[in-house]
Amino acid sequence: MNEIVLMSDPKIAAVPVVDCGEPLVDVRLRDLAVDARNADDSGAFAHLREGVLTRLLKAQELLPDGIRLLFVEGYRPPALQRRYFESYADELRGDNPGWSPAQVREAASRYVSPPEIAPHSAGAAVDLTLVSADGRELDMGTRMNASPEESAGACYTDADNVGAEARANRRLLGDALTAAGLVNYPTEWWHWSFGDRYWALATGADSAIYGPRELG
Repeated sequence: MNEIVLMSDPKIAAVPVVDCGEPLVDVRLRDLAVDARNADDSGAFAHLREGVLTRLLKAQELLPDGIRLLFVEGYRPPALQRRYFESYADELRGDNPGWSPAQVREAASRYVSPPEIAPHSAGAAVDLTLVSADGRELDMGTRMNASPEESAGACYTDADNVGAEARANRRLLGDALTAAGLVNYPTEWWHWSFGDRYWALATGADSAIYGPRELG
């Protein structure tokens, strides 16, 4: 995909899902730095499909010495995803009273996936960044989860309104994750996935191998 295809695009929903049944696994049991900023009581945030975790660990091996991945959020229960999406859509609707429902849905999907196709709810997506050996987060141009409105679009992976250091760090993150088989959602530099519908469309796969599911 050369142009930015948003999660709300009908092409994403049209991708079939043939779930391989792979389990959700706890990333805290592996050699991966995990941040607790989005932690929940059940620990759902720290889970991913096994194949996604394997690829994350491969990406980490590809990073230069002294730099590591920092995992922030993986699996998101469908009910939580719906709450996030509806909350952001309500915010956009309030700020733009002239927008149609379709415009609200499209704009909301730049930042939160529609719940019925959300990669996070399939355990297929991860929000992450880079840290130094002493745990300091590298400059990525915006905070993680900065909205397009808050960041003036700097949250877009290829945004030109971020500094040279941030652009270099985004390339470093992207090169390692791409080499490990993950794909980026271009409106969020921190969001990467494997095996979901977005990944399938981006890579030309016949179907997604992970669909939304409940934990446990």
